[in-house]
Amino acid sequence: MVKITRRQFFKATGTAAAGSSLTLLGAAPTPAMAEVRQYKLARMTETRNTCPYCSVACGLLMYGIGDGAKNAIDTIVHIEGDPDNPVNRGALCPKGAGLIDFIHSPNRLKYPEYRAPGSDKWVRMSWEEAIDKVARLMKDDRDANFIEKNEKGETVNRWLTTGMLAASASPNEVGYLTHKVIRPMGMLAFDNQARV
Repeated sequence: MVKITRRQFFKATGTAAAGSSLTLLGAAPTPAMAEVRQYKLARMTETRNTCPYCSVACGLLMYGIGDGAKNAIDTIVHIEGDPDNPVNRGALCPKGAGLIDFIHSPNRLKYPEYRAPGSDKWVRMSWEEAIDKVARLMKDDRDANFIEKNEKGETVNRWLTTGMLAASASPNEVGYLTHKVIRPMGMLAFDNQARV
C-alpha cells in the first residue's frame, strides 16, 4: 500500500488537471524543432596577448569582432585566460578578468601626451614626435653625464644618471635585445619588473 499525504495528493491531481485543461483550451506546446546553437565566438578573431597589469605575465585570449572593412571599427568583445599558457593555465586575477573595461574605458590614453616643466596642460603629440623627444632627452643626458674614465684613469664608459626598467611580460629574447641596446650606451641601472 502506497502512503501519500494530502499535500502530495493535491499536487499530483492539481498538476494533472491543469495540464489537461490547458491542452483542451489549445495551449498545448508545439513540436520543438531541434537546432544546434551557434557558438558565440565562432565569427570572431582570436588574438593571443599578455596581460599588462603586473609582472606575472598571464596569457590572454582576446576575441574581436569586425571584418577589417574600410569604415568598420574593429572592437574587442570578450577576453579570457589562455588555457595553453604555462603561466596562468587559463586563470585570471580580478584585474585581468576585468580587462575588457580597461580597453573600452573613455579615460584610456591612445596617443602620447607631453606636459612641459612648470605647465599644467598636457599637449597631444604624434608617436614620431614622442620617440624623437625621448631619444633627444636621452642623448642630451648621456652627453652631459657620461663618465669615460674613473679616478684611477681606467676606461669605464659609464652613464649613471639614467636607468632602464624592462617589461616583465616580454620574453627572454626581448630582454636580451633590450640588454644589448642599453649596455653599449654605458647605462648601468638596468632591471626587470619581474624582479622588483
